[in-house]
Amino acid sequence: MENKPVKILNCVVVDDEPLAREVIIRFIERVPSLKLVAECSNAIEAMTAVQQNEVDLLFADIQMPELLGTEFIKILKNPPQVIIITAYPQYALEGYELDVVDYLLKPVQFERFLKAINKVFQQTGIATPSVNAGDKTETKQEPYLYFRTDRKMVKVMIDDIIYIEGMKNYIKIITEKGVIITKNSMAAAEAMLPGDEFIRVHRSYIVPKAKIRSFNNETIEVGKAEIPIGKLFKNDVMRSLQG
Repeated sequence: MENKPVKILNCVVVDDEPLAREVIIRFIERVPSLKLVAECSNAIEAMTAVQQNEVDLLFADIQMPELLGTEFIKILKNPPQVIIITAYPQYALEGYELDVVDYLLKPVQFERFLKAINKVFQQTGIATPSVNAGDKTETKQEPYLYFRTDRKMVKVMIDDIIYIEGMKNYIKIITEKGVIITKNSMAAAEAMLPGDEFIRVHRSYIVPKAKIRSFNNETIEVGKAEIPIGKLFKNDVMRSLQG
């Protein structure tokens, strides 16, 4: 049997949410056949990155300031292969009309990410990528996360998080050592956290299962706070906690 060529694909990640970028960057690091050459917070930065580097694969958000991801893709003269990553399913048709490889909805799980990468390699005739051994869990091996606040990146130990609260364009992270407010979405925060340790109980709240003191059909007690359970989340929360 003829062996397919092995190639490293140069990747650029463009997303205006730092946490969302971090999720994809960590996923890229877990696939030896992928190499990150640039991370960008908007399409203008990404345009420069594509012009200055040999880019094989672009991970692009859609809703970004100044220029939408779809508009950015349209103006590229010789676009690399593109995987769209967004929280907005309504752009799927437009994305596929641009001949993107795949369309991923946030929060992105690693298994779904890897499925999209396999499509890239199948289309290019390159050998299917391998994954770093012993790295099957989402983020369990990561004991901390970094959040941008007050013009610096602050380390937050995952075990110190009491709960996370969404506030429009910001999230508030309540920890054992204090409160951190950072500009990000709840979807991005949810994607960063270990899925088996944290649970989204409301559109505005994420809590660690280990710190839940008590719960009923309407509220959860965590730390000194009483957090509401959203109607849309109730069934999943009850199944997760009672199971």
